[in-house]
Amino acid sequence: MPDEIINKVANSKLVSLDLEDYYPKGERVLIDIKYWLFQEQVLIEKEYRRSLSEQDWTTYQNKFVAITCSTDAIIPSWAYLLITVHLAPYAKKIVVGDLEQLETLLFEEVISKINIEEFAGKPVIIKGCSEKFIPHAAYSLLIQKLQPVVSSLMYGEACSSVPLYKRIKT
Repeated sequence: MPDEIINKVANSKLVSLDLEDYYPKGERVLIDIKYWLFQEQVLIEKEYRRSLSEQDWTTYQNKFVAITCSTDAIIPSWAYLLITVHLAPYAKKIVVGDLEQLETLLFEEVISKINIEEFAGKPVIIKGCSEKFIPHAAYSLLIQKLQPVVSSLMYGEACSSVPLYKRIKT
């Protein structure tokens, strides 16, 4: 049949990898220390410790938590650590930083567990559009993991991808 439409992408060896498929399930929460500071600027240790001891930490059960301070206050390291001590029995993961740093850490763990053998010697396209937030650092980590084994790397969709890397044939 001369008018038959052939799907070259479906028939190719191209492997599509979507980081959204690896997205860790669970609620993300940001804790801002500023609310426990005097005038959102000064940490008074006795009041800070009291406030933390009165907090219901069970509300963070099985959640991914980022701890930050959004003001210009100077926060001693132990203040973040004390919150971590309270959260540790409940939260799935805790990071000192913002939500993007939390996502990066989560994806670092996920990417480290990807079996790269299934991608060995193949052209791989890393899907670019996601409904969920995936940090740029996650893509960078993925490329570092895949590049030593793949024949090529592209980014985007099969119909409109951006070439990133092609192994030189020797």
